[in-house]
Amino acid sequence: MAMIEARGLTKTYRSKSGPVHALTGLDLIVPEGTVKALLGPNGAGKTTGVKMLTTLERPDSGTATIAGLDVVADAQAVRRSIGVSGQYAAVDENLTGFENLDMIGRLYHLGSRVSRDRARELIDVFDLSAAGDRPVKGFSGGMRRRIDLAGALVTNPRVLFLDEPTTGLDPRSRLALWDIITGLVDGGTTVLLTTQYLEEADRLADDISVIDGGAVIAEGTADQLKAQVGGHRLVVALVDEARADQAVEVLRRHGDSEPTVGADGRQLEVAVTDGPTALQRTLADLGAAGIELHDAGMRRPTLDDVFLQLTGHRTADDDTDDDPGSPDDDPAGGRGRARRGAKKREARA
Repeated sequence: MAMIEARGLTKTYRSKSGPVHALTGLDLIVPEGTVKALLGPNGAGKTTGVKMLTTLERPDSGTATIAGLDVVADAQAVRRSIGVSGQYAAVDENLTGFENLDMIGRLYHLGSRVSRDRARELIDVFDLSAAGDRPVKGFSGGMRRRIDLAGALVTNPRVLFLDEPTTGLDPRSRLALWDIITGLVDGGTTVLLTTQYLEEADRLADDISVIDGGAVIAEGTADQLKAQVGGHRLVVALVDEARADQAVEVLRRHGDSEPTVGADGRQLEVAVTDGPTALQRTLADLGAAGIELHDAGMRRPTLDDVFLQLTGHRTADDDTDDDPGSPDDDPAGGRGRARRGAKKREARA
């Protein structure tokens, strides 16, 4: 069963500089009990797509369903079936962690006793027992993300939307949140995850849709996407910048793409299929040519590699946001985040 399905979603925003085509025909299918990752840079359309699917925005055209319910015609029923955790924790800083979760349960009309019991249960599940009765304003970034994710799970939703859930977290907090998400999926929850991190999609997702320009441009598992841009990257650092042209010729013989030269003129890189063999042969040829190296090695493809191959530009080339209400463009700063937090709490209710 397709728990999430979108067909031809489009959305255009109006701005002072002209129309912003956030979505240009988004198609998605997410089977029940799986994790679909939407991978793309800022401005690709990920957040707008999530807003369409969670009923916070109406599409200009196209259709979408959640568990068979139309996101426009059956918006209220959709909201009762989903949980949402956005890029910024939608919590009340002046309430305790427990009070935030209890409030969400009451907004869902679970009743006072059920709301309290569910709040305590989630406090324990998310390892917040020692801090659950403290105001959220004293929480660390990782703790805020956990309490926000806990809020999205108060009603045990069948479908969970995670919009860049680990942005800004330290590595330890990111790993802890990944473990929690994995546990939810093992329990049967369907997850749609947006992220800029290939590693995150690799760790969590059954399937990945790469988005650019408001539409899906590639789909597959993490390994399949990496294979499209070459299985490995061979990287060498030269002692003498003047030998760069000769080194490029050597890398070109053993690589699957045109070698690139770093800004310092000494670091060279090329995509290769058979990493170990290509490395051995390249080092042998560089040595035979008398080209000295500071360092040499292999690395796995990154998100930038995927996008450079698929779109012709790196993720850093497009740092605009597809949502005009994003904090990057919000002169109101915290007021803008507060408004977004209120919209998310409204969607949960």
